[in-house]
Amino acid sequence: MYDNRGARPTARASAAAVLGAALLLAGCSSAGGGGGGGGGKNADPGAPITQQPKSADPFWVNPDGTAARQLAAYTKAGKTSDAEQIRKIAEQPVGEWIGPENPEQEARGFTEAAQHADRTALLVLYDIPHRDCGQYSQGGAADGDTYRAWIDGVARGIQDRRAVVILEPDAVLHLVDGCTPAPFHEERYDLLKGAITTLKSLQNTKVYLDAGNAGWGRPDQIYQSLQQAGIDRADGFAVNVSNFYSTQDSLAYGKQLSAKVGGKHFVIDTSRNGNGPDTSGDPSQRWCNPPGRALGETPTTRTSDPLVDAYLWVKRPGESDGTCKGGPKAGAWWASYALALARNSK
Repeated sequence: MYDNRGARPTARASAAAVLGAALLLAGCSSAGGGGGGGGGKNADPGAPITQQPKSADPFWVNPDGTAARQLAAYTKAGKTSDAEQIRKIAEQPVGEWIGPENPEQEARGFTEAAQHADRTALLVLYDIPHRDCGQYSQGGAADGDTYRAWIDGVARGIQDRRAVVILEPDAVLHLVDGCTPAPFHEERYDLLKGAITTLKSLQNTKVYLDAGNAGWGRPDQIYQSLQQAGIDRADGFAVNVSNFYSTQDSLAYGKQLSAKVGGKHFVIDTSRNGNGPDTSGDPSQRWCNPPGRALGETPTTRTSDPLVDAYLWVKRPGESDGTCKGGPKAGAWWASYALALARNSK
């Protein structure tokens, strides 16, 4: 059962995002403490997207992200109610998934825009060879050398600017659950260790290696593989990426796993876990665009446990998990699903 698959934005979307990030340096990105708290009924649908208060949420809000563009479209069309709902997503920092073609350009664009706003960029690296075992997000680098060059490009783009990196959703999990064929295991461990070493050589970059979720199995099934992948060199690990398990369950899973890997800290993806997982239908498909889900806790470094460095929106709410349940291809914006997540949120 592999229900932790991530979904990367399309290359075109990534390129557009970088262009938008570069334009932000002209002064569109506010470094102030505005941003409000949740797109409530009194929110002005036409108000600009600004940064959240840095003391609780130091991560960069992209004012030209997919949700922000949808917000602008709804506002222009006079769809005030829909705009109020989408603002709940648009005003929060979300992960920027680096594409395969221009890693240096993308990493530089996002981190420069974040630096300009005096915030930290949240980057997701998802390009490991033989990615996603032929499923909706299949692909990845052509071979090990291509991947190493890609990681080097990301590092050149980040330089000494502040960044938090979520490294390779599913890469370790799929070594454990049998999804990734055995002949690829040794190379993958080597690539992950190398990526951590390269990224940790940067002055202000934190790295969290993906470590599955509370629903796939037990911590004692994955901790040795995390060790082989170099978790000791990373700042910690990430749980629940692109998934729906509750924060409470993710905390329990993360704390048990932490105890097995030297007390490492971790981060939790709370982007879509407000209603927990879908428990109906085919268990093998519960991870893919399940109905009735909701936004979870908003991103913050003020968490309920000293081992948890942050709640993050790693998966970008409103972007599809794949062509299941009527969704578009993996990583594509899906406005109706985004609206449902927002409307169902507490």
